Amino acid sequence: MKLSTPVFAATALFGAGLLALSAPLAASAHVDVEPSSTAAGSYSLLTFSLGHGCDGSATTGITIDIPDTITSVTPTINPGWDITPLTDGQVSYTALTPLADGLRTTFVLSLQIPEDAAVGDTLAFPVLQSCEVGETDWSEAVVEGETEPAHPAPSLTVTEAGAESGHGHNAAAAADDAAATEPTATDDVLARLLGIGGLIVGAVGLVVAVAARRKNAA
Repeated sequence: MKLSTPVFAATALFGAGLLALSAPLAASAHVDVEPSSTAAGSYSLLTFSLGHGCDGSATTGITIDIPDTITSVTPTINPGWDITPLTDGQVSYTALTPLADGLRTTFVLSLQIPEDAAVGDTLAFPVLQSCEVGETDWSEAVVEGETEPAHPAPSLTVTEAGAESGHGHNAAAAADDAAATEPTATDDVLARLLGIGGLIVGAVGLVVAVAARRKNAA
């Protein structure tokens, strides 16, 4: 069956909307980290995102390895998880109730990027994800120019120190403000869904208008 131009346009818009929504979800298949700052010497909030289990098995805990050059880390309270603060170079979260595969959560650490870190240095934060059945070790190094490994370690690249670098209460307060204003993944997905819905409604309206015009002309 040959589609009319309006119907084809509506179908194309709907397909494009689905692709726009699925692209970021597919990209979140790893354990990712988003720093609020990467400048040497600056205080940063590192947000680790987890949105899947181990081959479908629910997540029971994660252990984050901290680089040796970082000696102080403040974990943010995460409802539903017990926290073991920095011990032997690691911060651990244990789920009070296993996190089902397909549900997303985040873990936020407050720390200072090393002052003596060179611009371009990579700071890796390997994560061991424990599940009801099995575990996944996100610890493989990512090498620029090479194919990304199956289980890359979350990492960030140090940038040049600037005005954002600082010490003490003011720097920590700035980091807290950044956390308070940071949009959540739920907000992002909701915005995409609303945008896609608008495209679909507009396309349907176009089809109805064209059909009505043809009927009146007849």
